[in-house]
Amino acid sequence: MSEARWYVVHTYSGYENKVKANIDKTIENRHLEGQILEVRVPLEEVVELKNGVQKVSQKKLFPGYVMIHMIMNDDTWYVVRNTRGVTGFVGPGSKPVPLEEEEMARFGIAREQISDLEVGDVIKVLRGPWEGTVGAIRDINMQKQTLGIYIEMFGGDTRIELSFADVKKMD
Repeated sequence: MSEARWYVVHTYSGYENKVKANIDKTIENRHLEGQILEVRVPLEEVVELKNGVQKVSQKKLFPGYVMIHMIMNDDTWYVVRNTRGVTGFVGPGSKPVPLEEEEMARFGIAREQISDLEVGDVIKVLRGPWEGTVGAIRDINMQKQTLGIYIEMFGGDTRIELSFADVKKMD
C-alpha cells in the first residue's frame, strides 16, 4: 500500500469549510478513514482592532484551498475531485502533486517533529488557544499527526488534542 501524502485542492472561494465538512462526511459514509486521514483548512490567528478593542480571530491562510492528507488512488481521487465546491487538485493537468517537505513546513506540518515525540515527554504549546501551556504527552495519533495532553480545567483533568506542528519538546 502506498504512503499517505499531503495534497492541495482548489475550491470555490468561501467553500473551504463546506468542502472540508463534505469530504469528512464522505470519509465516514464510505469508511475511507484509512485512506483519507485528514482534511485541513489552514488558519492563522490575527489580532484586529475594532472599536478600540483588540479582537483575536481566525483567518484562512490560503483562501480557496484545502489540504488533504491521503493515500492517492482511483477511489480517493474520485471522492475528493467530485466533492461539491472542489474545482480540482493542485498540479499540472489532472495529475495531483503531493507537497514537498519544505512546503509542508510552511503549512505548519513538519515531519521531523514527529519522530522524537514519545508518550511521557513534556511539551510546550507554541500557538493557538493553548499557547504557552506545558504538559506531558499521554497519547499519540501518528495518522492524524496529533497528540493528547491533559490540563487542569474546571476542577479536573481535561484532555486536549494538539497538532504535532503546534508543540515543541521541552529539554
